[in-house]
Amino acid sequence: MNRPWFQPFLAEAIGTFALIFFGAGSIIMDAYTGGGVGLVGIAFAHGVALAVVITSTAHISGGHINPAVTIGVWIGRKIETRMALIYIAGQLLGAVVAAAFLVGLYPAAAVDAASLGTPMLANDVTIGTGIMIEAVLTFFLVFAVFGTAVDSRAPNLGGWAIGLVLVFAILAGGPLTGASLNPARTFGPALVGGYWAGHMVYWVGPILGGIVAAGVYSRLLMPKPDAAEATAAE
Repeated sequence: MNRPWFQPFLAEAIGTFALIFFGAGSIIMDAYTGGGVGLVGIAFAHGVALAVVITSTAHISGGHINPAVTIGVWIGRKIETRMALIYIAGQLLGAVVAAAFLVGLYPAAAVDAASLGTPMLANDVTIGTGIMIEAVLTFFLVFAVFGTAVDSRAPNLGGWAIGLVLVFAILAGGPLTGASLNPARTFGPALVGGYWAGHMVYWVGPILGGIVAAGVYSRLLMPKPDAAEATAAE
């Protein structure tokens, strides 16, 4: 039976599994080693994992690995609604399975100490501030997706530019919100571990930032079809 949806679904699930397993896993290992991984190590664990899985899955699914990216690409009319829902389902499934693997494989004390690597707000960060931080950080992530992957004029950088955005986003915002930039990144550990504090921040902020980035790039920076054809003709 022909199932054109299955390969993108599986690619998104595996890619998101990797992001959560290595990203949240680095946070758990930081707790296990008493700070041995550190903020820089956690940032690079997330960023390099994202870069590798985007590069590995871009030719299959576009390498979204993030509901906020998928919604942004949908807003930019680069993916149909049905496929966008399939992508998001794969992302959420991959995130939950990864979190379950972490619980099953990593030391329980470290998992508990790190709250299963679930992004959370710092004590002095409000819900509103957290939403805005996540929105701003995700804006640049989705902007990079459009600028390096969606735009036909984009340089062939694989997923590395996008992964680097996640690195500097975690360095800039990790201590404040966890710098999730990705509803699936938060949802998987939250569901498996039961860590729901401030959870709405990690849906509203990233989706808001992704929509704004998609709107800005697709409407103001993406060439119109006629302009693109004229450029090609020149």
